[in-house]
Amino acid sequence: MPVTDVYNVSHDKVGSVDLDETIFATEVKEHLFHMVVRHQLAGRRQGTHSTRRRAEVAGGGRKPFKQKGTGRARQGSTRAPHYAGGGVVFGPQPRSHAFQLNKKVRRAALKCALSRRFGEAALFVVDDLAFVEKKTKGFRSFMKAFSVDSLLVVVPDGSDIAATNVSLVSRNIPGVTVLPVAGLNVYDVLRHRNIALTAPAIAPIVERLSR
Repeated sequence: MPVTDVYNVSHDKVGSVDLDETIFATEVKEHLFHMVVRHQLAGRRQGTHSTRRRAEVAGGGRKPFKQKGTGRARQGSTRAPHYAGGGVVFGPQPRSHAFQLNKKVRRAALKCALSRRFGEAALFVVDDLAFVEKKTKGFRSFMKAFSVDSLLVVVPDGSDIAATNVSLVSRNIPGVTVLPVAGLNVYDVLRHRNIALTAPAIAPIVERLSR
């Protein structure tokens, strides 16, 4: 079972904790990352792109010129697709880009992502993120102590005051994201170079990924 140190906000070691090897030391399967990230980003797309079809374009109710005798090709409406201002043929319409992906696959990909960061020594555990002053400079000092500039912070679920304060003091810092355990996902784990787990968040992560 892998063991990692527990630090305070000043990067002083205050203890150690055992991590579940099935979650933080499992085999990394690259293809799962591609599948799950595509699934996440597809679900975030609004899908509101739209074009007007021939029946939806205003005007064109009258025949532009008589059927015969002009020497021109017969036309029924100036809103046909080949006219300027006409309807669009097979244009994009509002739709959902989301697609289904098995829960087991999503869970396995998150385990692989956490295992990758742990294997890269880019995942560390902090005992508490309670800052003396609830200001951005306190969180910047915390990041400087750990020598990180891209950080995902995982806090316990619920309306915990400490977790709320972490979000407030870090929201103005680019490259920092604070997520509850329920919101932990593959995309955010991979797009941040470092992960800070609060000690109280480890047990809920294990419980969530061991179902």
